[in-house]
Amino acid sequence: MTKIKRNAALLAASAAVLSLTAPLAASASTPAAPNALSTAQLLDWQPCEDSGLDPRQECATVDVPMDYADPTGKQIGIAVSRIPSENPEARRGALFLIPGGPGGLGLDTPSGKGRKLPQAVRDTYDLIGFDPRGLGRSTPVSCGLEHADLATSRLRPWPAADGSISENMTTAQRMSDACARNGGDLIRHITTANEARDIDRIRAALGERKLSAWGVSYGTYVGAVYSQLFPHRTDRVVLDSNDDPDPTRVSRAWVAAHERGVEDTFPEFAKWASAPGNPRRLAATAAEVRPLFLELAAELDREPLPWPGANPEELNGNVLRQTLLNTLYDPDGFPKLAELILAAQKGTVPPAPQGPPEAMMQNAVAVGSAVLCNDVEWPKSASAYEKGVAESRAKYPLTAGMPRNAMPCAAWPYKPKEEPVRITDSGPSTILLVQNERDPATPLSGALKLRTALGKRATMVTVNSTGHDAYLDNGNECGDRTVSRYLATGERPGRDTYCA
Repeated sequence: MTKIKRNAALLAASAAVLSLTAPLAASASTPAAPNALSTAQLLDWQPCEDSGLDPRQECATVDVPMDYADPTGKQIGIAVSRIPSENPEARRGALFLIPGGPGGLGLDTPSGKGRKLPQAVRDTYDLIGFDPRGLGRSTPVSCGLEHADLATSRLRPWPAADGSISENMTTAQRMSDACARNGGDLIRHITTANEARDIDRIRAALGERKLSAWGVSYGTYVGAVYSQLFPHRTDRVVLDSNDDPDPTRVSRAWVAAHERGVEDTFPEFAKWASAPGNPRRLAATAAEVRPLFLELAAELDREPLPWPGANPEELNGNVLRQTLLNTLYDPDGFPKLAELILAAQKGTVPPAPQGPPEAMMQNAVAVGSAVLCNDVEWPKSASAYEKGVAESRAKYPLTAGMPRNAMPCAAWPYKPKEEPVRITDSGPSTILLVQNERDPATPLSGALKLRTALGKRATMVTVNSTGHDAYLDNGNECGDRTVSRYLATGERPGRDTYCA
């Protein structure tokens, strides 16, 4: 499998899946923090299997407990990669590139976005990538879902056109039953806290006393949890496009955030789609784009268009809404969304988008679902979702109630094995948050809650930009410069700043 295909699966699966009272501490019922000496491993570094990688990238496997409450029990493998510092004399340590998702691959990241890092950062660190537990080249898991249940517009629980969620509840039961039947013991142990523990095992195996990290999207929550569980193992930590850490809701809050994120971001698409001279112009003014989109989605609810090769094989209102959500992650996708809208207005469709290989999608969806459902308990009754969906549909019509709807977690057969980690200001001040002002997936409102929770441990750079993933992607030069300076030199803004 080439790096390009692996990254395509990462994006598709991450888009598809995503998204209580005290800090987690070692006790008789809580897994203890691994000791650096007791977990040291001799890593067998070999050339990585994928093509198109930096020739310096090498791969190994770190063995970790499947269940940290039974550390000498069954072990699973975590696939790890590294590209050594490009200037050994300037080397400070290891920079962990924590992927998003949940369900995002990370093994090839040193050869991917690692190449975007400025020279000073690549000189300062070995770049460390990994596939999280259950995923990719780590010991994998799958739910063996029906092909139709891998449709992004089904994984995101879009209500029926009339607002009904009965089909969503049926889908949640079918998917959770498949995960219980096919996921084995491992699926019960895929959680954010366990990923953080895995990261610390990797750190110990590398022989590093501390680690630095760049976590993106869901990776910001992983990074925050790691910093909470292992505060004195952190060096320089960058959290980019930040999740709400609400310990009472966790993943429910991440999914719910899309309603606010889409509202924050849609005006930028409307301005672009109404700009004079735009060959894909949809309307004469930005104010006209919103009703145009809503009317088209409602029309496609009533009369979907056949779309051979897509999943599902029709362009309905919810597929259009999901395409909008996906597109707002990166303004570079605006033209494709406009082309779809223009075609649909004429009763036609463009060629169906090519999805990732099904086996990779099955894997990513299983891991993503496990994290969402194992991190925190979700309501099980339909009534708990019906009220929220109705409120969301009325207030946020662009997302039509989806962010508050029932995911597979509504029928998940397992209770969380431990309470969510409460993020606090206890620990060293080693964290820099970077956040786009307009982000459809992790909106600024949620990022500010993480900033508040971290207190004196962090400073935050808010970037006047649109899209998901700020640093070296959809942010701006000021934000990129600030983050790069911190990673390379340790110089961090003395207070929260705004990059206009």
